[in-house]
Amino acid sequence: MKLNKVIPKIFYSDIKAGLELFVDCLGFTVKYKEDAPPFYIIDRDGVTLFLVEDDEFAKKDRPEIRIDTDDIDALYNELAAKETQLFHPNLNKVKLQPWGLKELALRDKSDVCVILQQGT
Repeated sequence: MKLNKVIPKIFYSDIKAGLELFVDCLGFTVKYKEDAPPFYIIDRDGVTLFLVEDDEFAKKDRPEIRIDTDDIDALYNELAAKETQLFHPNLNKVKLQPWGLKELALRDKSDVCVILQQGT
């Protein structure tokens, strides 16, 4: 027996901010959606996330999540080509961190932060 993966649920006051970050910017695909209340299951390369519109929970928590990749430079080039405005101001280019990970970050309009990382 093993645990296979973590599937985060991210709450938004306005689901459009999450869709802009994950679908429009990062290229996730909508696998399932409900309209009332807005709920999306999205996926890219086996990384699955649940996006939920719920103002009460969105106000309580603005998560930071990490997504591991095997080619952070290619992912940076993909995002830069889209001329996205979602790069985090403190980590808007690939940076080798002292702890040995290459990292890059995105932040959406509601302050959800996604750190993209690659081991060296």
